[in-house]
Amino acid sequence: MLDVKDKTGADLTLDDMLAARARIAPYIHRTPVLTSSFLNDLTGAELFFKCENFQKAGAFKVRGASNAVFGLSDEVAKRGVATHSSGNHALSLSYAAGRRGIPCHVVMPHTAPQAKKDAVRGYGGIITECEPSTTSREAVFAEVQARTGAEFVHPYNDPRVIAGQATCSAELIEQVEGLDAVIAPIGGGGMVSGTCLTLSNLAPGMKIYAAEPEQADDAARSFRAGHIIADDAPVTVADGLKVPLKENTWHFVSHFVTDVLTASEEEIIDAMKLTWARMKIVIEASCAVPLATILKNPEIFAGKRVGVIITGGNVDLDSLPWIK
Repeated sequence: MLDVKDKTGADLTLDDMLAARARIAPYIHRTPVLTSSFLNDLTGAELFFKCENFQKAGAFKVRGASNAVFGLSDEVAKRGVATHSSGNHALSLSYAAGRRGIPCHVVMPHTAPQAKKDAVRGYGGIITECEPSTTSREAVFAEVQARTGAEFVHPYNDPRVIAGQATCSAELIEQVEGLDAVIAPIGGGGMVSGTCLTLSNLAPGMKIYAAEPEQADDAARSFRAGHIIADDAPVTVADGLKVPLKENTWHFVSHFVTDVLTASEEEIIDAMKLTWARMKIVIEASCAVPLATILKNPEIFAGKRVGVIITGGNVDLDSLPWIK
């Protein structure tokens, strides 16, 4: 049997998720599921919010990062880990590396939220900044990895990361019975891929939706075209959803996702503000995209029990999108 690090998305199995769940249990929270009667009435659906904004490091990405870091051999781990990320994977990998006592090198766009940069440094991560494009981040990262020799842990196109993210929906279906659908934000597709891995095995009849900004809708266009269409530097308030799909995540999106829904910038900001106001929780703009698409497409979700994955809560409080 191949090691998970040598697998592709197509090779991942439920056993990989179960192994990840056991491996990362000491380092993560089992996050709560919250509901809102106001939002249920507004949407006509029963919504169950899986709150990864309460996760260690403030985001779901600590699941995949921890699975990758704690799955390394001692020989590989001593060289440290490295990645490129706009924020949540960067700080999550820094958190996991810190728990294992190894270095973490991170390439981040200079436009990344200051709160996320501060969190990376707070967890001991070493930042090298790049321009806000996929091309720049990958070029700068190649230089950093060549210099450090650190193990690359991709933000989402890494089977170890996908297996870790898959543990989130495993918890969700234990916490809420009888879900008809689950919806999560999509950028590179790590969370959606993990959701597909778990639900296609444990709840094969459940529909899986991905939610994306209209201004960074490469996943939606890829889904409709039947092949990956990558944008290099989209501009959206949902900063965590700017990256394109890759081959491992495309496998899951193309085989298991029911549909990719999109929302405008105004709809995303309104949904984010509504969540803050009604649920009294801090969520990022990226996490508001699923609710925005539910509000935009009530006919899809009306009368259904829907799991909504809130992916993170690392917000720059000095730059909230509704403050002019």
